[in-house]
Amino acid sequence: MTRLPQPGFGTSGHEGESCTEAVRTALETGYRHVDTAQMYDNERAVGRALEETDVDREDVFLATKVHPSNLAYDDVIETTEESLERLGVDAVDLLYVHWPVDAYDPEETLPAFDEVRDRGWTRHVGVSNFTVDLLEEAVDVLESPIAAHQIELHPQLQQDDLVSVARDHDVETVAYCPIAQGDVAEIDVLREIADAHDATPVQVALAWHYGRDGVVPIPKGTGDHIRENYEALDLKLSDDERRRIADLDAGERLIDPDRAAWNR
Repeated sequence: MTRLPQPGFGTSGHEGESCTEAVRTALETGYRHVDTAQMYDNERAVGRALEETDVDREDVFLATKVHPSNLAYDDVIETTEESLERLGVDAVDLLYVHWPVDAYDPEETLPAFDEVRDRGWTRHVGVSNFTVDLLEEAVDVLESPIAAHQIELHPQLQQDDLVSVARDHDVETVAYCPIAQGDVAEIDVLREIADAHDATPVQVALAWHYGRDGVVPIPKGTGDHIRENYEALDLKLSDDERRRIADLDAGERLIDPDRAAWNR
């Protein structure tokens, strides 16, 4: 299994100079995994942070994702090269299929990802927002091993089946919206556990992720929240506390477009 640096830093919603500043701050704090996407329209801003930081490029695990409209074979190759240009790098460490919709066709899209890897433009390939069936299909079609599957994942959407299947295939699960866009701060159980540790509910939620085998959260943040999220690495939860958090699973999605694979 490819071990992605823990935690990652998410950049969805970050733009321009504020994006560059946030990524630079994250790297200076200790993050060594940065996640972006063609869809976020911030690859240039992320690239500027990589250029401005004192952290060596080879020490940063950099991931981006191919837009759903760019998933035809030739478009994957063409737009990946464009992403590299925007990021100012020769290669990324991980290239994802962002959503299996629009131009996605496993027999056409996935061989293009193999080709991009063969060209040395990405070290690893991944998928995002797949169902169990689509993930297992991708494992069969791809020649490259799947390094990661990125999905919405937080205490109220624990996705145990997807995490388990990914683990069976040596695929790491990357959790976006790991703090439910901040909603975890209002969950009583997390607040009670946080009080016991002199921590915050957000840190408790992240510590829960960190303690799940094969799960890597990618919280986004600005200012002091960047360090707060990173410091959750030092928070260890008891088995009882983890059981209490497990009971919070309600299957509640925050990101649920009608065209998503699980709605078809």
